[in-house]
Amino acid sequence: MNNFWIILFHTYWSKLKTKSFIVTTLITLIIVIGLTNMSNIIDFFNQDDEAGTIAVLDKSGELYESFEQQLATANDTIKLTKYAGSEADAAADVEAEKFAGLLVLSLDEAGLPSATYKAMSIADSTDSADLQNALQQMKTMMAASQINLSSEDLNRLYEPVTFDKIALEENAKTEEELNQARGLVYVLLFVIYFSVIMYANMIAMEVATEKSSRVMEILISSVSPIKQMFAKILGVALLGLTQLLVMVSVGYFAIEQNLDTMKGGFFEFFGFGETPLATIIYAVIFFLLGYFLYATMAAFLGSLVSRIEDVQQMITPMTLLVVAGFMIAITGLSQPEASFVTVTSYIPFFAPMLMFMRVGMLTLPVWEPLLSIAILLLTIILLAVFGARVYKGGVLMYGKSNSFKDIKKALQLTKKN
Repeated sequence: MNNFWIILFHTYWSKLKTKSFIVTTLITLIIVIGLTNMSNIIDFFNQDDEAGTIAVLDKSGELYESFEQQLATANDTIKLTKYAGSEADAAADVEAEKFAGLLVLSLDEAGLPSATYKAMSIADSTDSADLQNALQQMKTMMAASQINLSSEDLNRLYEPVTFDKIALEENAKTEEELNQARGLVYVLLFVIYFSVIMYANMIAMEVATEKSSRVMEILISSVSPIKQMFAKILGVALLGLTQLLVMVSVGYFAIEQNLDTMKGGFFEFFGFGETPLATIIYAVIFFLLGYFLYATMAAFLGSLVSRIEDVQQMITPMTLLVVAGFMIAITGLSQPEASFVTVTSYIPFFAPMLMFMRVGMLTLPVWEPLLSIAILLLTIILLAVFGARVYKGGVLMYGKSNSFKDIKKALQLTKKN
């Protein structure tokens, strides 16, 4: 048993000290800190930016003052100046960068405002959209006055319709709770997806590297292949948990420091808020089960190849399973009660993401996630038994291997030994 722990901690420490692991972790931490400080970063780069003045040529002679007032209520950062010259002269001034843009106001045949906006580039649509919205509000008010609508009538006309959503099912999540859950589930789906792919690939590469360097021949003389396989799986699992713990700790600290600025925008869209403890627990459980499921597959598939170049080709079907589960889960975020989502959440290769998504988004009876967990555990055990037999023979196979027919050869070698 001592050899098992030696391989486990050797796998952990050797990977922990690699430049690739350190660089990947640092880059991820920078991204996490950057996202949690996004508002501060945007403010920093915008603090010295001064919006250019927009020249307004009012051909009607009666729209400028009303338009200026209407724009100020929507966006008071845009600077306007009334232009007294010709449209050609104003366009020339824009080309000479005296103005950021030119807005030409006029009245159409119905006596309602219309406009043309000219700028050196219209790639940035922020200012032009604000100008258009202000003009639209002005047009609405003028049209209402033409048909003798009062301001009260106009307000009633544009008052949003009352549309409440009430779930009749007992203990069903409210819309606010769904929005909160959706944000966390969305983020954790990405964590599970990338972690499973990255760490499973790491195990397959580790096995293939040892075989290509002939280190495996030395190891199997002192440690059984089965012990090697599970020691590597647990070693990389410990490595992944270490990396995730660092990321979560830094992310939590960064969020705590920026709670006041993390309101609206990105964070409001993803609905971050108070998250039930049960959702976090299920996230950890399904993450670990998903890891062990795919890590076991990656270990015995990696044992079938003796060249690092063949690893990706061998584990491509496994990667496609992860991708398929992720895509179904992302689709299911908007329709978590769909039949195809429910059915696929019990398929072990998709369950880590799909059942977790359903648990986070819906109020499920306890037996559903427990049944999915039981199916996953049974699949992992069966896969571990089968994978251990394949691994035991696969580590003895050398030469070009890129076909699943090699699984049969590995099983035959296992019987002979």
